Amino acid sequence: MSVYDKLQALNISLPDVSVPAAAYVPFVQTGNLVFLSGHIARKDGQVWAGQLGSDISTEEGKQAARAIAIDLLGTLQAACGGDLNRVQRIVKVMSLVNSTASFTEQHLVTNGCSELLGEVFGDKGSHARSAFGVAQIPLGACVEIELIAEIA
Repeated sequence: MSVYDKLQALNISLPDVSVPAAAYVPFVQTGNLVFLSGHIARKDGQVWAGQLGSDISTEEGKQAARAIAIDLLGTLQAACGGDLNRVQRIVKVMSLVNSTASFTEQHLVTNGCSELLGEVFGDKGSHARSAFGVAQIPLGACVEIELIAEIA
């Protein structure tokens, strides 16, 4: 089953690449590796703001991370010249979770992204990962995630 068949089965439409909000580019390729800049959580077209452990639950944070994964796939598709079937492996995911000092479930929030990548890419979606709790994310977003992929 192709990546696009899996996306269709999951009823996922990929967005266009977002215009950067600062002095950076959405992705950079070096050799066969593509580095995607951090994507912040969005809900209904707006920044998904809030802080885990305060006004956002772990489950809602997980949904935010899943939404980011969809945005990342849109950017990755652009980086692959329009063909996600060129992805050989999702190499690394790094997640920043806007959280209180006592919140310790950043890894569970980040599962929202990791699990979707596994559904879409199968074994190629298994990746190394880091999940950090941070005091704040640009625009007050609840989660920000960046990704590294290997492409053919």
